[in-house]
This record gives sequence, C-alpha cells and structure tokens, in this order.
Amino acid sequence: METPVFGHAAVAAPHQLASQSGQRVLIQGGNAIEAMIAMAATIGVVYPHMNSLGGDGFWLVRDRQSRVHFIQACGPAGAKATIAAYRGLGHDIIPTRGSLAALTVPGAVGGWQVAKEMAKAFGGRLPLDILLEDAIRHARDGFAVSPSQGRVEPREYDELKSAPGFATLFLKDGKPLPTGERLAQPALAGLIEQLAHVGLDDFYRGDAGREIAADLDRVGSFVTREDLRRYRSRPSEPLSMKIAGATLWGSAPPTQGLSTLIILGLFERLGIKRAGGFAHIHGLIEAVKRATAIRDRIVADPAVMTVDPASFLTPLFLDREAAAIAPDRAGRTPLPGQDGDTIWMGAVDGEGIAVSYIQSVFWDFGSGVVLPKTGLLMQNRGSAFSLDTRSIRALAPGRLPFHTLNPAMALFDDGRVMPYGTMGGDAQPQILAQIFSRLRLGAGLAEAIDAPRFVLGRDATGARPVLRMENRFDDALYNALDRAGHPVEVIDAPYADSFGHSGGLIRHPKDGRVEAMHDPRADGGALGL
Repeated sequence: METPVFGHAAVAAPHQLASQSGQRVLIQGGNAIEAMIAMAATIGVVYPHMNSLGGDGFWLVRDRQSRVHFIQACGPAGAKATIAAYRGLGHDIIPTRGSLAALTVPGAVGGWQVAKEMAKAFGGRLPLDILLEDAIRHARDGFAVSPSQGRVEPREYDELKSAPGFATLFLKDGKPLPTGERLAQPALAGLIEQLAHVGLDDFYRGDAGREIAADLDRVGSFVTREDLRRYRSRPSEPLSMKIAGATLWGSAPPTQGLSTLIILGLFERLGIKRAGGFAHIHGLIEAVKRATAIRDRIVADPAVMTVDPASFLTPLFLDREAAAIAPDRAGRTPLPGQDGDTIWMGAVDGEGIAVSYIQSVFWDFGSGVVLPKTGLLMQNRGSAFSLDTRSIRALAPGRLPFHTLNPAMALFDDGRVMPYGTMGGDAQPQILAQIFSRLRLGAGLAEAIDAPRFVLGRDATGARPVLRMENRFDDALYNALDRAGHPVEVIDAPYADSFGHSGGLIRHPKDGRVEAMHDPRADGGALGL
C-alpha cells in the first residue's frame, strides 16, 4: 500500500470534513496549530459519537526548534461531585450516562485557547472566526451522518436515550440516526459563533459560560458556574524516552501516555526482527500486560501521584522488565479497562511545526446529556473516578480523572518528525505500539496503519481477559498464540472500529515532503499542499 505524500504540509483526520478544514487553513497561510484548531472545532460538530466541545483534549506540539510542548486540556470534577453525594443517591459506582455522569468541566475549548496563543507565538495570524467558520456552517446547515456514527451500537442504550436532550437530537423514531441522515445542531452553531466573535475564554468566563452553567444546573449536573470560571487549561511537561535512532514523546498523567512509552521501550529490548509473526505479536502483548499493570497502579491526577512516571522509563527499569518476558508463553494478564470513543488528528506545516491531538467524550456520545440552550454534548470522563476512598483515582472536587487519551510523537535522529495517534480507549497504547513497531520493522506508514490489529480486552461478561484479533492475520499465528496461552478470539471482520481509528504523518527534513495517512477503519483521510 502506497502512503499519500504531499509537498510540504498535510493534515490527517478520521472525518473528511475535518481534513478539509485543516487543508483550508494551511492554504490560507495558517500554521499547523491553527489548522488543528479548525479541525478540532469541525470534528467536534460532525463526529458527535466520538467527541464534542463538551469533552477534553490533549496536544503534543513540536516547534521549529524541535522542542515538544504538551497542552493538558482536561477538566476537573465539579465542586458538588463528592463521594458522599453519589453514595447518598444510592450509587456504588459513578453512573456512565445521564446528568450524574456529566461531572467534570469540559477542557477541550480551554486547550484550543492555549493552542491559539501558542500558534500566535509561532507566527500564526489567522483570526478565530476564520478557524471556526467551517464548524459553524456544519452545525447550522447540517451534515450527513457518517458511516461510523451510523453503525455505532451505544452501550447502556436505555440510559443513553433517556439522558436530557439526547433523543431530540440524535434519535429518529426512537432509533439512532442512520448513515446519510442530515443532522443540524443550531444551538451548537450559536455557541461556536459566540466564541468566534467574542473569544474562546467566553466558554468559561463569559456569556457562553453563564448559559452553559445554567444548562448544567437545569439538568442536574454537579458542575457549577464557579467550576467553569476557575478552569484554565495549561501547558505541561510531556514524557519522553530515547530509543535507538529516535526520541519518543507521550502525554503525561493523568493520561496513559506512560503505557505507550513503556510498551515501546520493552519491545525495543526484545530483539524482534520481523513484523507480523509470533515473536512480534506475542512480544507486544506481554509488553502491554506489564505496562498496563504499572499504569493501573500509579497513574491518576498528578497532584495525588506518589511516584515519578519517568522512573519507569529508565534503561535499568526497562531492561529488567524486558528480561522477565518469556519468549514462548503468555504471562499473567491484568484485567484491561473499557473501550472509549475518541478522535486523533495530526498536522504538519511547511516550517516543520507538527501537532498530535486527541479529543474525546470518553464513551460513545459521552454522558448523552445535550445542554438545551447551547447544544453542548457533555462527556462522561468522570466515570473513570472511583467511589472507593482508598483508590488512587478516588473522586474529589477539583480532581482530574484518569484519561485513556494518548497522543504520540516521534522525533528521529535523522530529522524526521512523526505525529501519530489513535482512538480506542484503554487499547490506545496497544494500537500505537503495533503501528510504531511495524514501522521500526520496515513497514511504510500506510502499511503499518492498514495492517491487522489485536486488542487485549475483556470478554462479553466483562470479567475475563480476551485477545481479540482481526481476521487478516495468518491462521498459523492464531494457533501459535493459542498454544502459548493467549485467549484468542478472531473477529469476523478485516477492519473493525473497535481496533481503533489511527493516523500518522512523517515529515522528511531534506525536501520537506510529508507522508500522511488516516485509518481505512474511519471516515476521513489525509489532505495537504
């Protein structure tokens, strides 16, 4: 499979309309960060089952001097969101749908605000109304429901369709909107238009914030006006790890970026030479298990973490962990987490600024709550909190939830730059490691993204681990994995949404050309100049 190649700039996204927004901004002279803001706004409208302005986001940005910046745009639990409040309502776990699932401040727009300031510092000059005009038009005039949205089968569907505002917007005759159905969101168009005219800060501290807070109060959310006023996204330090020929960058806690780096650090030490065979897949699976166990033990809101995540990326630690991986048999499997629905997008401009960005509402359609005045679809990221006071992820007002969101970046010693990422909830590190390891073993970008995937997840009962695999692997591999003790389940599909919508770009330093690819499992692609 040939990778699309562009002369000096490109974008990649899971929806074609988002790719078009990014390309338009590049044509108008915008930089990669400005292109990503436009893409983020557009996809927040046209891919509502995966993300919205009511969700969170994380940015990795490589500047012209090869410095990598991390923008943490995740919101904390609201002031009223306490363990006692949920216990008093009779809950042993946080609900995943409805108003009580909408318990965290949406952080994505705050991230756009920080990114806009960064874009300006790097020479960006496009005004906000230009960046948001596509999103406004698609929300106001409507768009065709994507195949991905049309085929989604929402979890806890009865609770989802009962969430305030959900049925009115996203159901037709009591059923999810089919592919091709026209979907307009006039209230959301009004909100984005307000932000375009007044500024992104208005989402939290202006008239838009007042309307959002009033809506949240009306539907019974635990997020208050003061929670919105207090929230600010902030730049933070990313995680990094040196491997032969490259430095890998990942998002810091409360995200699981640490997992991706650990997996790749372990894989580098296994000495595997061929992609797609038993040694490759088995090695990745065993690395996933070890990374997942570490993640579940330590990753939470950085304010409550007691261990430095960088201590798990040292050569000494990784050498010891890799040496414990048996080359021919499966080790103990920690019970993986749950799926999530997310978008990843990337952009590279002619000056070498590169962006890896991920934005999400967690589950499909998040909490399902659509705020009446603003049309804002609220995430359910707060369901990642625990109501057990002993847990490192225990709920508390102002605390950040654990995040599966996990943008990635690689800077190669030869000057190549590669932003890449995926949707896939808990499985994001697994998918990223499969893509990057295939590249390391000689695959091209398109081949690595197109290749069949596995996901180590839960079985139908939710109580046991299972190794799900697309049906394009060789039969001999399935048999070898089974003999080694892996609980293999072959999915009767060559490409499946549950194995992630991934993408990546590679900029070459000598001539500035950009390879760009987005997943055939999604509805988008790559465009560029």
